Parts: sequence; structure tokens; C-alpha cells
Amino acid sequence: MAKTFLDENFLLNSETAIQLYHQTAKDMPIIDYHCHLSPQEILENKTFKNITEAWLYGDHYKWRVMRANGIEERYITGDAEDYDKFLAWARTVPQLIGNPLYHWTHLELQRFFGVHELLNEQSAPAIWEKVNQQLQGPGFGARDLITKSKVTVVCTTDDPVDSLEYHAQIREISGFETAVLPSFRPDKALEVNRATFKPWLEKLSEVHGSDIRSYDEFLAALEKRVRFFHEAGGRVSDHAIDKVMYADTTKEEVSEIFTRLLEQGQVSPEEEAKHKSYTLVFLSSLYAELGWAMQLHIHALRNNNSVAFSKLGPDTGYDSINDGVIAQPLVSLLDAMENAGGLPKTILYSLNPNDYHVLASAAGSFQGGGVPGKIQFGTSWWYNDHRDGIREQMRILGNLGVLSRFVGMLTDSRSFLSYTRHEYFRRLLCDLLGSWVENGEAPNDPQLLSSLVEGICYNNAEQYFNFPAVVSSHS
Repeated sequence: MAKTFLDENFLLNSETAIQLYHQTAKDMPIIDYHCHLSPQEILENKTFKNITEAWLYGDHYKWRVMRANGIEERYITGDAEDYDKFLAWARTVPQLIGNPLYHWTHLELQRFFGVHELLNEQSAPAIWEKVNQQLQGPGFGARDLITKSKVTVVCTTDDPVDSLEYHAQIREISGFETAVLPSFRPDKALEVNRATFKPWLEKLSEVHGSDIRSYDEFLAALEKRVRFFHEAGGRVSDHAIDKVMYADTTKEEVSEIFTRLLEQGQVSPEEEAKHKSYTLVFLSSLYAELGWAMQLHIHALRNNNSVAFSKLGPDTGYDSINDGVIAQPLVSLLDAMENAGGLPKTILYSLNPNDYHVLASAAGSFQGGGVPGKIQFGTSWWYNDHRDGIREQMRILGNLGVLSRFVGMLTDSRSFLSYTRHEYFRRLLCDLLGSWVENGEAPNDPQLLSSLVEGICYNNAEQYFNFPAVVSSHS
């Protein structure tokens, strides 16, 4: 007999999995240690005029599949009315069986709005009315949605030149218990051959308080910003490492490269690699000193469609999975960091699942210092955060590392409705553990299993990141 779609035991295929999820995982709070939510929208408790604004604005996951379903661009990123964009999404959803967006869409409708009907072209008008009525009522602002999802920490993604003024103002809001903390994302400091570098360097000079004319001044400015983020509660950095590279060099050599960069506006690929390598190692020493966690997001291939990029810009659905040599340069980079000042807590993600065994085994080479799970093989990311990708990441971590020390899921999202992804992940975690128990591969020890699930869902992240505003009341 077929199971009911998306019922209370969705994705739970054994009695052990059912018990683990409902008795342990379901009600655990959330630490969202990497996302792209707007701190300004959190401060303002942004409300949404309709479900299109909440759901489709900025969501390149949805945009990609709408294009693949033959939807014209004006109904995706163009000037069509919001209702017509919603109808275009409703026409697309029934075609998405097999894609996690089919699950996520209906999970969000159920959990946030109490809508249990399947979304399609026929049901769309009634769902539009029911959801919008709730969105325009009380309790559906950005902060309200975060609170409803039991999120204790949100780490936004912030440029080093950001003033962090919204984070400071959020801290003063009475009655909002979630810590909204910055993450240090210095990609523009490393991508020196891109057109963004010089304008960004001018902004860095402004916030630093003096012109940056040398590499020493550049490093001093970056250090000042790291410490500024630390004072604001920041405890994580994030780096897009689309191509992993490492080049041995010296500070003297990179100083000369930086001078040529300021004079000429460009340097050779070899010189760029040296600048990136030395700067990353310098930053890692700061992170280690301050007790931060460093996140390396590896192997995205961005802005593939140059025609679309010229019209729509970045982060519009034209990125894909990169490949290339990773093991040797990554290990060399981590080793240089270890030699320079001690490798900080580090989370390694790759968009390419072919890299998973490389990351999990490399992590094992740099564990130590008495820190549980110091080097993390990070959760399935972006094109991998589906049922099979989540299972595979945890299975490989279990085979090659210590699954029980895993810091678990993140949203990596721009949507305040995306916290159901944690539910999706937790169901898959419990189902994986349950299958091992049912097969006699793990003991049927409720206390042991519950402790493992609580750790991966929340407690490990709380301990690992040691955010200043988190009260240890969930252990």
C-alpha cells in the first residue's frame, strides 16, 4: 500500500527512524551558521506583500527549473505581475517530482501556512489567497518566521567593508531572542584580477581610515576588520574557493606583486595565486587566534552564461559544478596554515560530490588540539542538498571520520521560509541511523542514538562555534 505523500513519517522508513525523529530531532532548535539573509530585513521585521515576494524573489533554485520547464524570463526575473509569476511557478511544480524543490515547496506550504493541498495550476488561485491573507496579517514578518522556526543563531554573509550597523541595532530589539551575527566574507580581497577589486579596495581604505598603498597596509586593514567583526559577535569566516590553488611565496614577494597590482590593475595568474595563498594563510592565523571557524566553499563554476550574466548579473541561476585538481593544493594550503600559526577550526565544502572522499580524508590529516571535529567535512551544499546528496555526505563522513561530531545542516538561503530544509535534513539523518539499526549495523541503544541525533541537529554546532550570545540550555 502506497504511503501518503508528505505525511508525518515522510522519509522515515523504519520504526527506529520514526522514534528518533519524533522523540528527539523534531523539536530541536536551529543554528543557521551560513545563510544569505539580509540583516536589514531582519531588523525591519520585513513583511511580504505576497507569496511571490517571499518565495520567488532572488531564488535562483526556482528560477533554473522554471527556465527548464519552458517558462519565459519575464515570468521569472522580468516585469510580469507577481500573480502571474506565482502561476508560472504553480505550473512548474507538478513537473518537479524527483527534485527536492517539490518537497521543499510543499513542506513550506504546510509548516508555515497550513496548506496541505498540492500546488498546481488548478489549486494556485485558492492557495494564493490563503497564503497572502496570512502574510499580510500579524506574525509573518522576517523575525517572526525566524522565531517560529526555533532559530537561536543566524550568521549572515557580510563583506569586510560592511558597517554591521544592522547587526548592532538588532541586538537592541527587545523580545527577539535570536542572535544575528556577521560572517566575514573577504572574496573581493582575494580576487585581485576582477573588476571589483579596485573599487572594493577604495571602500576598504575608507573604513580603514587611510589610503592603502602597500601590502602591509592591506593586511593591517584586513586584520582591523576581522577584529571589528569579532567585537560584533562574528565567529565565522566564509571563502568562495572556486578553484583551489596554492603557491609557495614570501611576504616580500607578495608585497612586490601588490605594488604591481596597484600600478597596472592586473597581475599574472601565478602572481594572483601567490597573493591568494599568502593572504589566506595570514587570515587563517587571525581566525585561529580568535577561535573562529573558517569555511571554505570549493568548486563552484559561476556565471556560465555570459549573455545572461550581462543582462541579469550574478546569482541568477547560471552557476554549476566545477571540477579540477583539488587534493594536493588543498592539503598544501591547510599545511601552510598549520605551520603559520595553527590551522583554525575549518569546514570544507565542495559543490562537486566527486571531491567528497578527498575532503573527508584530508580533514582527518589535520584534526587535533583537543577540539572535537576541529576540521569538518561540511554538509551537502547547493546542488547536493537533496535526499541522495545528504545521505551520501553523511555516509562518507561516517566511513572516513566521526559522524557523531558533525555540525549538521545550514540553509545557505536568502529566504526566511527555508528553515524546513533543517526538517528535511533531520528526517534523512534519522532514517539513515534507523536503517543501520534495523540492519544490525548499529546498536538499538535509544540513549546513544538520541545523543548522536541531538549533537548533529544542534549541540555540536553550539559547542563548535561557541557563539557569544548562545545560552547553553539545549544540551
